[in-house]
Amino acid sequence: MGWRSRDVVRTTSLVVAVLLVVKLFWVAHVLFFAVFLGMLFAIAVSSGASHLQRFRIPRAVAAALIVFSFIGLLVGVGAWVAPTLRAQGAELRQKLPEAVDRVQEFVKQRQSGLLGLLITAADSTAGPVQPKGAVQPRSPGRAAGAGDTATGPTRSPALHEQLRDRVSGMSRYLFPFITSTVEIVGGILFIVFLSIYFAAEPDLYRRGLLSLLPARKRARGVIMMDRIAVVLRKWLLTQLVAMVVMCVVSTVVLLLLHVKAAFALGVLVGLFEFIPTIGPILSAMPAIAMGFLDSPEKAGYVAIAYWGLQFIENHLLVPLLMKNGLRLPPALTVITQAMFAIV
Repeated sequence: MGWRSRDVVRTTSLVVAVLLVVKLFWVAHVLFFAVFLGMLFAIAVSSGASHLQRFRIPRAVAAALIVFSFIGLLVGVGAWVAPTLRAQGAELRQKLPEAVDRVQEFVKQRQSGLLGLLITAADSTAGPVQPKGAVQPRSPGRAAGAGDTATGPTRSPALHEQLRDRVSGMSRYLFPFITSTVEIVGGILFIVFLSIYFAAEPDLYRRGLLSLLPARKRARGVIMMDRIAVVLRKWLLTQLVAMVVMCVVSTVVLLLLHVKAAFALGVLVGLFEFIPTIGPILSAMPAIAMGFLDSPEKAGYVAIAYWGLQFIENHLLVPLLMKNGLRLPPALTVITQAMFAIV
């Protein structure tokens, strides 16, 4: 039985609709990410607003009160730690390029060992190796003697410049809406007011979502939405606990190792903890580089300390938090983290 014209039109329309939705998500992925953060924050605010309603406080006022109280708490803590954080942040920006240069010198000095073999093997895969004593041909447009004074290979860009470019590019990919002060303020205000609106009238948005379901499925949809809200609320709480614990513990470890700008590096660990898998790697790179300011041995100690902290977090802290908060088996948490690390 062949396809009728109606079937062809319906299938074509469905394919076009799917492609348009995928294109919309690709173009506006920043907006969807901000909306997700607003919904996640609103779920936590909604729970507190429900408790304040018992004291006959309007829900909208309660939601706004919780949000702005939280912002005030952050501002107060920021004002308290701002002098130390500002001083160590300036020290980190000043000394990090020097630390990365020392890493580069350390690598150059040991290119004759195993690391040199690895680097040579990596270079050999990029292009053919010239025989010893062979003269490289000049390009046609190159004047004779233009580069005859150079006795070594062309110098590659500094290591800290490469790292800076890659980290900045990665940060733009992860958080593309945070590229300037105006966009930071605009993004924060968008998330704040979105969370207030969601938490003030959750039933309004719930009814809107339920209207997309068939009538016979709406009762099941209410149950699923309630369960999703509870799970996300508990996940957010466990994530915040993990961020605070890693921030405090890493700061203490860096202070014991006498690493410069330990407080700023510890705060960086706590913030990057929200980014799964790649966040701990990004937060460890500046700390290891700062360790090179004193000696390569201290940098090795810092790397070992960070590895130990991540091992304890991934195999003890997070599985136990997920078990107590989300009733997720610890072994399943470890397996899931390993799968994300491989992917």
